Amino acid sequence: MKEDPKKPESVDAYIAGVPENVQPMLHNIRSIIRNLAPHVIESIAYGMPAYKTHGKPLVYFAAFKQHIGFYATPSGHEAFSNELSAYKQGKGSVQFPLNAPIPYRLIEKMVQYRVQENEQIAGKKAK
Repeated sequence: MKEDPKKPESVDAYIAGVPENVQPMLHNIRSIIRNLAPHVIESIAYGMPAYKTHGKPLVYFAAFKQHIGFYATPSGHEAFSNELSAYKQGKGSVQFPLNAPIPYRLIEKMVQYRVQENEQIAGKKAK
């Protein structure tokens, strides 16, 4: 019996449940996150792949019919407002259309920013 794609229990199951043409894009985003945050905790939250470092949310992503949603919390989006201005946005979210190249380098920069931000927060709490 196939797992309900609306309620995946793992990131692997989530990615397997999206259209095949979108799966490589999600694998690339996942690899970026895992490479830049090797100790990241990966889970499913709010029905989408979710990542935490130091017990704090790092980023989330999700596949939709026409776009990939990327969620780097409001601070992660504010820091890259110029680069993100070409994309549809919400508070703490951005939509990368599936009919255009996914800006992987921008995603890398956003993840790096969030990793550093979570490390600073964790460092302040440790003192």
